[in-house]
Amino acid sequence: MLELSAVQSLPCTVRITLTITAPTDDDADLISLEIPQDTTVGTLKESVQAESRIPKRDQHLYHNGQLLHDDNKTMEQLQIGDGEMLALHVREYRDPPAATAQRTSQPARAPPGRGGQQQPDPETIRLQLIGNAEMRREVARQNPELAAAADSPERFAAVLNQMRSREAGEEARRRQQIADLNADPFDVDAQMRIAEMIREQRVQENLQNAIEHNPEVFGRVHMLYIDVEVNGHKVKAFVDSGAQATIMSPKCAEDCGIMRLVDKRFAGIARGVGTAAILGRVHSAQIKIGSMFLPCSFTVMEGKDVDLLLGLDMLKRHQACIDLSKDKLIIQGVEVSFLGEADIPKNMEDERAEEPQLEGPGGTTIGAKSGAVSGPSTGQQAPQSASSAPAASAPSAPPQQQQPSFPAESIDQLVALGFSRDEAVNALAACGGDVQYAAGLLFQG
Repeated sequence: MLELSAVQSLPCTVRITLTITAPTDDDADLISLEIPQDTTVGTLKESVQAESRIPKRDQHLYHNGQLLHDDNKTMEQLQIGDGEMLALHVREYRDPPAATAQRTSQPARAPPGRGGQQQPDPETIRLQLIGNAEMRREVARQNPELAAAADSPERFAAVLNQMRSREAGEEARRRQQIADLNADPFDVDAQMRIAEMIREQRVQENLQNAIEHNPEVFGRVHMLYIDVEVNGHKVKAFVDSGAQATIMSPKCAEDCGIMRLVDKRFAGIARGVGTAAILGRVHSAQIKIGSMFLPCSFTVMEGKDVDLLLGLDMLKRHQACIDLSKDKLIIQGVEVSFLGEADIPKNMEDERAEEPQLEGPGGTTIGAKSGAVSGPSTGQQAPQSASSAPAASAPSAPPQQQQPSFPAESIDQLVALGFSRDEAVNALAACGGDVQYAAGLLFQG
């Protein structure tokens, strides 16, 4: 009986769930607590602080839409029973003006790290970097400028502090912008801008994650070429299973001596990413692939950067197989090796050199078409000096200095889809001004 009475005298406990919403967080957090019914609001806030490290003064508890402003009232007095859900809004406490003025009058200190923690000393990081060869290689891959400054304590500290200041400034700007937008939670435009900021952050995190864990996806893949002979003339043929027909340039047709066989009744316009003029068709000519002589038809077309393109009509007719594991084209049992990168025609490299570049993390640049990542150039390692003196930029990259102009309607259409103006311009530049292809590129990215 003594034990039973002791159990009955225990206070009744209730389980409550708190939904935590903070302006700096993208998603709400949930916390479940089991507390006695005689727990006061102040004690509950202390429990939340112990669980989530949210300061007590920043906590604003709501029950059924009503703010719980009296910290001395208990759960029983507030009629909060078992299974109830409370809303916890986190709002940063602002010091009074006098305290703010006193703090600003104190000497400036090094910017704290995330979560208010003091960041490690630059010299400590530099010594760790020098003593760990693997870490230094990793830093050299992700941030060549910082790795290059490891031998100089002064320069290393300057570069590291500059990076920290830039990150802190960007984080502070983002927090302030989100706080300003959250001032009116019922503003539709503000909520759309918040959603766009969250989307951009997710895209940047996705890019950084891919560079860190799957860097091979950003490597350049050279195209598939083989050596062939057309009418006794040697040609480097581009193997393209995505092309419907086998295409030859007018110059290559002249060099092979088959231009006289072009049937101009098959002339027309080819439409795809762009438009190109079809001069006609050579119905049958001999092509040598490996040790075999095969009949082939050619569509003579202008506007192509390759001399000869072996399309799907030729590949299916002769039952060709593109074996990437062997790096060979197999036709009727005959294996023909694809050309190495050094043997590929240079016009493909010239096209890549003119490819629009997008800004990546760590000062890197990413090709808008190929997705290839290039290391930071000397001009990118010093963004402050480059921005203050644009005339001193390298003259060897005119496509990056002069941004092509596009109709305002095309840019506005992409901006209306939720992309920034810079993203719209870069996508249009990558797709030759075609709005539909630019939109597809942006949605895929």
